[in-house]
Amino acid sequence: NDAIQPKNLLTLWYKYSIMVTRPPAQGRDAAFSAAAREAYRMCEVKKMQNANVSFEMVRSLDEAHTLIEKADASLRAIGYTEHSYQHVTTVLERAASILTMLDYPERTVELVRIAGYLHDIGNVANRCNHAQMSAMMAYHLLDRLGMPVDEICDVVTAIGNHDESTGLPITPMAAAIIIGDKTDVRRNRVRYPVLRVNDIHDRVNGAVDDADFYLSREEKTITLSLRIDTEQCAVLEYFEIFLNRMLLCQKAAKALGCAFKLLINGALMMG
Repeated sequence: NDAIQPKNLLTLWYKYSIMVTRPPAQGRDAAFSAAAREAYRMCEVKKMQNANVSFEMVRSLDEAHTLIEKADASLRAIGYTEHSYQHVTTVLERAASILTMLDYPERTVELVRIAGYLHDIGNVANRCNHAQMSAMMAYHLLDRLGMPVDEICDVVTAIGNHDESTGLPITPMAAAIIIGDKTDVRRNRVRYPVLRVNDIHDRVNGAVDDADFYLSREEKTITLSLRIDTEQCAVLEYFEIFLNRMLLCQKAAKALGCAFKLLINGALMMG
């Protein structure tokens, strides 16, 4: 029987899923079908054992590391700002801090960390529709780990709604990821040692001397405070590329029962 045991359980399950639609097998096919059924049972046992997939489990995946690095390389090739580990870490930490402040369950906070870590992996395929592509890719990674489908749905909903062109804060996790992502404005996201003065994204991010993100449990406010070098970038230029993102942050904060405030050089611009 060893000769008919495929090494890859996923391959075995795929063949089993086809085989169960056929007439009852005999001989070698019957033995293979029995092996496939056992492999399926083993997969189901694995899923039950991994019902609480943790952020650390996801972060330890070699596939996740590769996807983040390759996605960032794709964006570097077209001149986009940094979207690697520093960005995803900023997003997941801010999203988790928001939900923790609002007393969401620990499991929800853990899931939003996972969503933040994987939210940009779809850039490896294309910048266009990357949020939806990231959600689809995350589904397969998390399903392989045995995460229950209801939790996978929560994660992919948050990931698939983080881009301002199509996203909406339809769940608390989605709202938290939106805010974590859109408030990551900093000079070291610019990749080039010398700013490209004809690139507004370089000018705006490069002009940020300091960026603070802070929460107030008592006032239920989420605040982004920026100090911008106005000789390098006018405040108006910031809004030229970030207005839609800030408006989405405002909408996301409202969905969480909070207010979003934006301060630039000490002046209240939104809130």
